[in-house]
Amino acid sequence: MVRAGLTAERVTVAAAELADEAGLDRVTMSQVARRLGVKDASLYAHVRNLEDLRGRIALLAADEKTIRIAEATAGRSGRDALVAFANAWRAYAHEHPGRYTATQTPIRIDPELAATAPGPRRAVELTYGMLRGYGLAEPDLTDAVRLLRSAFHGFVALEAAGGFAQARSPQHSWVRALDALHTLLEHWPPFREGDPA
Repeated sequence: MVRAGLTAERVTVAAAELADEAGLDRVTMSQVARRLGVKDASLYAHVRNLEDLRGRIALLAADEKTIRIAEATAGRSGRDALVAFANAWRAYAHEHPGRYTATQTPIRIDPELAATAPGPRRAVELTYGMLRGYGLAEPDLTDAVRLLRSAFHGFVALEAAGGFAQARSPQHSWVRALDALHTLLEHWPPFREGDPA
């Protein structure tokens, strides 16, 4: 018997909250069931297994993060858009560490579910749109997207792990890093004949 009011969305949100509190790797079906006050078996009427649940957390997080970035960057361009984009990314990672981890972890997601989730597609559109404001075109666009993702994720991952133990505030380094990225994007090295495409 399916418990009244229990849905895939409710199960996913409960699991996402647990991931933020304890870490994505500590989310289990039993813990989510306990959190919802149901038996483990009740969850399987809504999600197939733990991998499916983690995929749903990843899609939920992608949607949430993308909405935040879209709101932060609306009407902005150039450096203002880059800083707003990066700050929204970092704030989401700080506030929702378990969900954020799900967006950066290889998880097999049901293709049908992924096809209906707007977050990942919208994230790509927002990122490429912001970078086109710097006058970049392919293949430089893809390279710049990968650079920004590496820089943003690398910084927040090191920060979360306590990797910035020096006296200088990570916030100061973050601001300077964004200044450096803006300068690089404004002066992106031109694609040269013979470079790998």
